[in-house]
Amino acid sequence: MRTLSFTPFPVLQTKQLTLRRISMNDAEDLFALRSNPDAMKYIDKPLAKSASDIEELIKRIEDGVNENASITWGITFHEMKQLIGTIGFHRIEKEHFRAEIGYMILPEFWNKGITGEAIKRILDFGFNEMQLHSIEARVNPGNRTSMHLLGKNNFVKEAHFHESYFFDGKFLDTAVFSLLSHRHKYRRLKTSLPTPDIL
Repeated sequence: MRTLSFTPFPVLQTKQLTLRRISMNDAEDLFALRSNPDAMKYIDKPLAKSASDIEELIKRIEDGVNENASITWGITFHEMKQLIGTIGFHRIEKEHFRAEIGYMILPEFWNKGITGEAIKRILDFGFNEMQLHSIEARVNPGNRTSMHLLGKNNFVKEAHFHESYFFDGKFLDTAVFSLLSHRHKYRRLKTSLPTPDIL
């Protein structure tokens, strides 16, 4: 992997979305997202309860970008400031050319193809600009919508770990999906009949 640098921050565009840097100006929107029980149902992290929770989160996001260790984009519509979701790569393993993808969006924007559009854009960025060889996704197996969306983007389920982590008084399972760079390229060349996006 070439030297990884997120400076200047890579603002990405899709047909209807701008994926941009998150700042303290987004604290109110990010709080609405991270305190929403439906949006957080399968994130398996505590709901945000205060402004300080969001300030700490934004600081962690900024530290990851500044240290070139992780990157998170805010999902917005063109010409709109409101942050409606987040997407990014965390746990970047530079020595293995591998990173983990994560994403979430406000429930009122589900079933509109938005998450799928954002995923496709950062997969292109990950493989073509970051020169990743593989991208991983770890999913709560109850999140069938997310697993369907990963399958549409050519991810393959590689593992199912039973009771692999403890959260909110319960041991929970983890499903692990992975996409290799050559499978991503193949997907771009060989198209299939379109199906509606779930997210």
